[in-house]
Amino acid sequence: MTAALLFGGFTVLLLISVPIGIALGVASLLTLIYTNTLPVEYIAQTLITSVDSFPIMAVPFFILAAEIMGKGGISNRLFTLANTLVGNKTGGFAMATIVTCMFFAAISGSGPATVAAIGGIMIPSMVKMGYDKKFATALVAAAGSLGVIIPPSIPMVIYGVVGGASVGDLFVAGIIPGCLVAAGLMVYSYYYSKKMGYRGTGEKFTFKRFYDAAWDAKWALLIPIIIIGGIYGGIFTPTEAAAVAVVYGLIAGLLLYRELNIKDLPKVFADSALTTATVLIIVGAATVFGRLLTVEQIPTKVANAMLSISESPIIIIMLISLLLLIVGCFMDTLAAIIILTPILLPIATEIGYDPVHFGIIMVANLAIGFITPPLGVNLFVGSGISGLSIESLSKAIVPFFVAMIVTLLLIIFIPQISLMFLK
Repeated sequence: MTAALLFGGFTVLLLISVPIGIALGVASLLTLIYTNTLPVEYIAQTLITSVDSFPIMAVPFFILAAEIMGKGGISNRLFTLANTLVGNKTGGFAMATIVTCMFFAAISGSGPATVAAIGGIMIPSMVKMGYDKKFATALVAAAGSLGVIIPPSIPMVIYGVVGGASVGDLFVAGIIPGCLVAAGLMVYSYYYSKKMGYRGTGEKFTFKRFYDAAWDAKWALLIPIIIIGGIYGGIFTPTEAAAVAVVYGLIAGLLLYRELNIKDLPKVFADSALTTATVLIIVGAATVFGRLLTVEQIPTKVANAMLSISESPIIIIMLISLLLLIVGCFMDTLAAIIILTPILLPIATEIGYDPVHFGIIMVANLAIGFITPPLGVNLFVGSGISGLSIESLSKAIVPFFVAMIVTLLLIIFIPQISLMFLK
């Protein structure tokens, strides 16, 4: 009865367009009032205690770092570098956009932030170069999903906290899968561009051009090296790395690139505070929701039910992936991780999956949710930039969706892709 009230109330609230954080909280409140399972005060207590965590502090810092760097002149320099690498190939502008999203993903930790920062520059530029607007927008929306796969990743931080996995190991494990997903998107972009006759820049690759672009972007390129190297080298924790990224971003934007002014900072802080508040409300409400499920032993019942379907690890992991893909269409990534990790992680470990590897599988699955309606946050950001309807973008995104599914299967069934760099 508790599960029916929780999920039923949550579904109804979502259908009437209640924000997901509020929907989770209200569904939990109504369930507590009706079933009297726990005192109502439990919600207020959990909303506070769930975010009262040192690792969770990395989230607002990474959000602020992304805001600072997005407005600090980094995006243009990253594209110039990417363009020198692949811009002269067939469909070079499209592939350079994907590489730029990879670079920015290693800074932002957020899918929508990557789409907003890169899409605002690249979608109009690609259209001006003769690319179809639907293709250009779908490309940026899909490549923006790299923001949660390539470290630093906010969903990985949340998974690490909920699942008890090392956030540093998750960051390292996400590097190759993120590059693999980007490669899959580039393969389709090359095929489509060749079919449509989209040529490259015609400028021959030279080490001098590459060196000049890399030197100009050096301060941006150092950011992921400092974050990942510092964490895995034992110099600082992920939370401390996020704080370092903020300080570094301020220095780069204000003093080195000088494209960020002191007068810009109040808006940067306000925007990051608003995003942080939204994220933490979702985290708190989803924690209440998840703990109510745990009280009713729903995770144990779901685990037993899934394990009773088959003894084959392949079938079980495919069922889990299918569930995550469906959930990603309707639920925010962070809420899904908080609610589903206690349910699915024990099943994954039971069938032999490493917790870090499963974390990458979970994040990669839910990253696809950024481009699948009806939630599809990246689609909405891309639509806002290009002016195209969600319906038209939903059709244009299908080939990119297929490319991401193919790379997801490789990540699932070849653990070394995720775990090769771990000690």
